Amino acid sequence: MKSIAISGSPRENVGKRDAKELRYEGKVPAVIYGGKEQVHIAIDAPELKSLVYTPEVNFAEITVAGKKYNAVMQDIQFHPLTEKILHIDFLQLFDDKKVTIEIPVKLTGTSPGVKEGGKLVQKLRKLKVNALPKNMPQEVEVSIVPLEVGKSVRVRDLKADGYTITNVGEDTIVSVIMSRALKQAEQQAAQGGKK
Repeated sequence: MKSIAISGSPRENVGKRDAKELRYEGKVPAVIYGGKEQVHIAIDAPELKSLVYTPEVNFAEITVAGKKYNAVMQDIQFHPLTEKILHIDFLQLFDDKKVTIEIPVKLTGTSPGVKEGGKLVQKLRKLKVNALPKNMPQEVEVSIVPLEVGKSVRVRDLKADGYTITNVGEDTIVSVIMSRALKQAEQQAAQGGKK
């Protein structure tokens, strides 16, 4: 998984008024937790673009007063009207400590069921993955090649290498259902055979 470099400055005061002033200056209040102590920082809003506004999950390498923290974004708050970032929580990463992160699902291949006129339905767009930071995948690939009409791929069908998927095994990720057009064609074919 790739890492995005961000620089933050330490926050002396951690109150609502201070956070409001920071936002007024175009900075985003943030906290890094999960280590020995919480680190309260301020980050210039433009620095967060490549981390926040992407479907990918990326690690962040945050430099604060000369010290580097490897982290992953855990929570983000947006202003309900302006969509500006109000606050970010980062979880500090350690090489020897597993973390659980929601990773996007990437469908690969072509489904024979879709070719026959079936409809592809993706139920899960992200999966909860537990792994050491170095083993965390950028995306979880799910092959739809075996999907005939009426078949689906469940979480338990996936083979995870170096990581664990913590979603319920029975959860459906993607399935091919019969489309209206295919149903009608089958009904017409069945009726045509009866005459």
